[in-house]
Amino acid sequence: MIQSSKTPAPFQSSRKYSVLEILQFIVLSCLILYFGKTLFIPLSFSLLISFILYPICKWMETKNINKGIAIVISILGVTLLVGSVIYLLFAQFSEFLQEWQSLRAKLTDTINQLSIFLFERFDISIEKQSEFIKNTLDNSGSQAFSILRNTAYSLSESLFILLMIPVFSALILYHRQMLSNALYELFPPEKKSTIHEILVETIHAYYNFIKGMLIVYLIVGLLNSIGLLIIGVPHPFLFGFIASILTFIPYVGIMISSLLPIAVSWITYNSIWYPLGVILVFSIVQALEAYIIFPFAVGSRLKINTLVIIIVVIVGGILWGAAGMILFIPFISIVKLIADRTPSLKTLSVLLGDGEQKKSSK
Repeated sequence: MIQSSKTPAPFQSSRKYSVLEILQFIVLSCLILYFGKTLFIPLSFSLLISFILYPICKWMETKNINKGIAIVISILGVTLLVGSVIYLLFAQFSEFLQEWQSLRAKLTDTINQLSIFLFERFDISIEKQSEFIKNTLDNSGSQAFSILRNTAYSLSESLFILLMIPVFSALILYHRQMLSNALYELFPPEKKSTIHEILVETIHAYYNFIKGMLIVYLIVGLLNSIGLLIIGVPHPFLFGFIASILTFIPYVGIMISSLLPIAVSWITYNSIWYPLGVILVFSIVQALEAYIIFPFAVGSRLKINTLVIIIVVIVGGILWGAAGMILFIPFISIVKLIADRTPSLKTLSVLLGDGEQKKSSK
């Protein structure tokens, strides 16, 4: 990337904003992000992918490869990577189905043992247990239509996002010069070098974000594997790293990846404690990943303090769900880049920073 030889002038702003105006801006932004998430989520993922693929496309273009062909090759590479993860997910599920007959027999036996235990220990008759199960199933069945409707809507929304992401990414990469020029026109000519530096550093910030995510997956894979090894689950490193990779698919990935080690440990040891151990290991590692590993590994590379990372993850989850927990992290790094160059936002820059700038200035 081309770096500007001159130190860009910071954004000047003589306007003083009141607390009420700042709160109004935050509330309005949150409302726009929440109600516009169907558009903004795929557009944000596409922007993230475009920033990551830009250096690859630029390198291929320097090798006299046509711009359109370079973009298609890059997008296909990402598509193959995502397709491999999806294939791994379905492979896990198919292996679990192969173990279903044995698992079903174990599950039936466990339910019978639990029923006998409740009868002998708490004097709850088999008839009362059957009636309770029947009432529970009837109450659940009355909500089945609502659950199916919400599931169908979520699947259709996810399919739309998956289809639009490569389209948006290709268009952003193809029209990148036009989009950059349009951005330059929004500011005075003397600020062009500052805008250029922010764009360059934004691309580097996204690149560091991806490197931080790879470190997170490596640490989570090792912790999963060590935990499964301690409790004695067969093939701990295979199951541990598959679970780590599939955490890229929030919530669903970790649930699907845990099914096979749960089934294998239950069939192997004929005890309910080993499956519970698998659930405990994955739950502890997921908690560590969400609140310690992810904020530390990603936040340190983006030069943002851990407290802000945790708050941003929670806010992103409230507004955009699992997608927001991923996307809001690089977004806040862009806000910090702008705040670092705007004297009126100096307080915000200090709050977002990790303190290294202050140490280096002493």
